[in-house]
Amino acid sequence: MTTLPSRTITVSINRASEVVAAFIRDPRNLPAWAEGLGSSVRHEQGEWFVTAPAGEVRVRFAEPNPFGVIDHWVRLSPETEIHIPMRVLPSGAGCEVSLTLFQFATMSDEQFAADQRMVEGDLHRLKAILEGNSNA
Repeated sequence: MTTLPSRTITVSINRASEVVAAFIRDPRNLPAWAEGLGSSVRHEQGEWFVTAPAGEVRVRFAEPNPFGVIDHWVRLSPETEIHIPMRVLPSGAGCEVSLTLFQFATMSDEQFAADQRMVEGDLHRLKAILEGNSNA
């Protein structure tokens, strides 16, 4: 068994880690910062659904915890669910937010690079929203 190529993308946010984690963990906030994931969110029978570019997907987050773990899972189809590791770590009065992407065997180098750019944009949007900077 071999490991998958990966890339961890990190952004510093000048807000308390608890505030940032709570914002990220609320699926209703996804369209504001995670444009790559989807444009609208709905809650139905205890589950969250996002309208994504490829159709509707189900999203679930790790239970709230004191460790800054905000992993989430995106179910693309009944057979395919992607785990996305994400952390919010305290850093002084602010925090570091990191998200790890994996390059799956079905993903070209170009697709992986495009995913990285998309996540970088999403994390910078998250930073701008949480720091109150609408120019980012």
